[in-house]
Amino acid sequence: MPISKGSPYGAPGRLPEDGVVCRSDVDARAALERARHERRPFPPLGLTGGDLARTLGGRGALEVTFPVDVGEVLLDGRLHLFVAHLVARTPAWSTVFVAMNAQWLGSWNLGPRAHPNDGLLDTYDARHLSVADRLKIRSRLRHGTHLPHPAVRERRAPATEVDWRRPIAIYLDGGPVGRARTVVVRARPDALTVVV
Repeated sequence: MPISKGSPYGAPGRLPEDGVVCRSDVDARAALERARHERRPFPPLGLTGGDLARTLGGRGALEVTFPVDVGEVLLDGRLHLFVAHLVARTPAWSTVFVAMNAQWLGSWNLGPRAHPNDGLLDTYDARHLSVADRLKIRSRLRHGTHLPHPAVRERRAPATEVDWRRPIAIYLDGGPVGRARTVVVRARPDALTVVV
């Protein structure tokens, strides 16, 4: 069950023997995609690095267990998974759509209110950002003070859909997965156990 405000989150626990140690969000995504393609349950993941681990306060000790949501996305009809974030963007970042399951994207506090177990994705949609807007937003990303911004539409929802006239580059958990014109994204609550 997704967490509610004020509820305790996380419990002492070790990675089970069938768990998979992942050094990054890309590794975690790959482990989930393997399980999905082999039609088996997601294994517990031990996160020693990455944006989801940082969001959960991980330091690589693998001592605390958390239930987390998994992001599912249809890219022009093809299903993919992600653990931390989806970024769709033009090369110059003038058009950007982000779906955050984690708070961090590298050194950027991009989803300051995002929680990995609330059954929601924090989404930010910006189209045709001016150079001045991009510079203002970028200068505030490290501290999470880039929001609210009049050029950025914020939404917290279990699912959403976005479309562009032309295909746009898509990155899942920091890795490129191709281009798409239509993105349908949703949170799959309590789909995964991680240990940090």
